[in-house]
Amino acid sequence: MSDQNIPPDPDLDTYIRYLKETDPLREQTNLDIIAALNLPKGSSGLDIGCGIGTQVLILADEIGSQGHVTGLDIRPEFLDYAREVTVKKGMSDRVTFDEGDFNHLPYDDNAFDWVWSSDCIGYIPPTKQVTRVIKPGGSLNILFWSSEMLLPGYPQLEAKLRMTSVGLAPFVADGKPESHHLRGLSKLKAVGLSDLKVMTFDCSVHAPLSPEIYQAMVDIIEMRWPNVELELLKEDYELYKRLTNPESPDFILNLPDYYGFYTYSVFRGWVPK
Repeated sequence: MSDQNIPPDPDLDTYIRYLKETDPLREQTNLDIIAALNLPKGSSGLDIGCGIGTQVLILADEIGSQGHVTGLDIRPEFLDYAREVTVKKGMSDRVTFDEGDFNHLPYDDNAFDWVWSSDCIGYIPPTKQVTRVIKPGGSLNILFWSSEMLLPGYPQLEAKLRMTSVGLAPFVADGKPESHHLRGLSKLKAVGLSDLKVMTFDCSVHAPLSPEIYQAMVDIIEMRWPNVELELLKEDYELYKRLTNPESPDFILNLPDYYGFYTYSVFRGWVPK
């Protein structure tokens, strides 16, 4: 999750903690996705909405020591953390971080071989501002959270949670079917991309959960449906609180047969040569 999934008026330190604590949960999924993209060795890439830089470093590893990845984010606090981690890992010569807005990218035309964006521009239509920085023959790779099942045994409650404003957001911007994120192929075509492709990857967990995966799932559940009290019936909200409060004897992650998952979808397109 990135800026698009930050709860209203969050404490930024808390959100950075969320990102750090959920990294172990997403790590294998990120590795699988990036490996499937087969990005060229020695290439140059841009991560739009890079957050604390975790995926920038994975991308840099994937393209090798002769490649270079630039991470862009609007939050300087995220970038400060990302730079610190990059120095510790000895990758500063292969990675750069810039503060900026994807609506006004501070780069020349045809500056990168590919662009990656996770949990950022996947929920809104990409613009030609994004594609103009990609070289002919290069790719745009957009990732976004596309579904989840986190409360096994309670499908009705989870369906009601998905119908709340935060349950829908950022998945439905204006309620129009053609605006839905899963209709993204037409949006990629509209900005001139070709050879379009979609892939979906799952991140699943099951009992027994290791301590770090347990904490990551606590964070995921806490981030997914904040401030839903006024949009649920009283009995539904009470059930929701019992199942999602770590102090509750009914906390869902303590089930001996717990199983949950969420999916990430990847929409790809290439700039014509």
